[in-house]
Amino acid sequence: MPTKIEKDSLTGTETTGHEWDGVRELNNPLPKWWLYTFYACIAFAAVWVVIYPAFPFQGATGVSGWIAREAVVRDVREADARMAPIMARIRAATPQQIAADSEMRGFAVAGGRIAFANNCAGCHGAGGQGAAGGFPSLADDDWIWGGTHDAIRSTIAHGVRAGESDEERISMMPRFLADGVLTRAQVSDTAEFVLSLSGRADDMTAAQRGAALYAENCAACHGDAGAGNRDVGAPNLADRIWLYGGDKAAIIQTIAYSRAGVMPSWRGRLDPAVVNMLTVYVHALGGGEN
Repeated sequence: MPTKIEKDSLTGTETTGHEWDGVRELNNPLPKWWLYTFYACIAFAAVWVVIYPAFPFQGATGVSGWIAREAVVRDVREADARMAPIMARIRAATPQQIAADSEMRGFAVAGGRIAFANNCAGCHGAGGQGAAGGFPSLADDDWIWGGTHDAIRSTIAHGVRAGESDEERISMMPRFLADGVLTRAQVSDTAEFVLSLSGRADDMTAAQRGAALYAENCAACHGDAGAGNRDVGAPNLADRIWLYGGDKAAIIQTIAYSRAGVMPSWRGRLDPAVVNMLTVYVHALGGGEN
C-alpha cells in the first residue's frame, strides 16, 4: 500500500512511496544511456513514418514513395523475366528431353522441389515418402499407375478421380460387402487369400475358400497372382507395400467398402513448365522408371 515518500536511510535514495511486506521500493533514476537510446528511437520513428508508409491509410506511401508490395511484385517480375528463356524451353520439351539435358534437368529439379513443397508435400510428405490414409510414396518403385516420365506427368496433369479432367485416372473398386456382392464371411476369406499372396496368411483353410472368391471377383483387375495392373490402377497385392494398410482388418475394410482417394488435376492450376518440372523431380526421387 502507498506510504509516505522518504529517503532510504542506507542509500540516501528517495523511495517511491510503495511498500510490500515491509520492503520499500527505491526510486532509482534510469541509466542515462538507456534514456538517450529511448529518445533516439522516438526521433528515428518520427523520421521513419514520414519517409516510409507507416500508417494504414489507403494510398499512403511516405515521401520516399516506396511500397513493400510493389517492390515484391517488381522483384517477381524481374525474376520471371530472367527465367523466361529456360522456362520456355522446359514448357516446350518433354520430361524425357528435360531429363536428358543437364541444364534443363538441374533447373527442373530445383524448381520442381519448390513446386512439390508448395503443392504436393502436404499429402505425399516433404520427401515424397507418402502417408497413411491413401497418400502413396513417390520415392519407392511401387507405382499404381506407372513410374515412367509419361505416366507420372499424366497423373500430375490430370489427377485421380477428381472429376476435373476427361483424361484423369479413374479406377473404381466395387464395395463387395456394402453392395451385397459378398457376405462378411466371404470378405474375410478373400482377405485371408490376399494375405497368402505375400506369405502372411494365418488360416490356410480360409485362404483356400477365398481363392475361388478372389478368382471370381478380383483377378480380372489384380491378376491371378495379385501382381496388379497399372492400366486400370489396380495395385500389386503380392508385395508388402500397402496404401491403406496391409493387416487383415485394413484389407477387409478395403474389400468391404472400397477406397477412392482423390488427387486434383494440376494442369489447370500450374504452368505446363511447372508440371514438367514436377514430373522430372518426382521421377528423380528414387522410384522413377525408364
